[in-house]
Amino acid sequence: MLWIKALHIIFMVTWFAGLFYLPRLFVYHAMSNDEISNERFKVMERKLFFGIMTPGAILTIAFGLWLLIPSWDAYMIGYWMHIKLGLIWLLIFYHIWCGFLVKAFKYDRNTKSHVWYRWFNEAPVLALIAIIILVVVKPF
Repeated sequence: MLWIKALHIIFMVTWFAGLFYLPRLFVYHAMSNDEISNERFKVMERKLFFGIMTPGAILTIAFGLWLLIPSWDAYMIGYWMHIKLGLIWLLIFYHIWCGFLVKAFKYDRNTKSHVWYRWFNEAPVLALIAIIILVVVKPF
């Protein structure tokens, strides 16, 4: 099980790298006003979302379930796991939302400012802090 836990953590780091970086690309993309930059950001966003983030998310969830399901009853006693799983659902929603934003930029339909993306970029940071505290401290 330690190999599964290690793989879960490795892919979680991969997923979060994308969750942190893609909205930062959105900030710069929203600020760009020349065609060369616009096209470059589209390529970077697509490759990050489909080549790194989405595989990272799928493998994080898969290895997480592999760890969770055999010990379901033991984990469900503590409320920390309930909260962690709720935060994971929010991250999945955030990930999907990022996919819609990639598509909006792809078709030059972005309606949000770089300032909005700067705030949007903070959500996964807060989720990561909460998840790490929940898993390590198990306060509930």
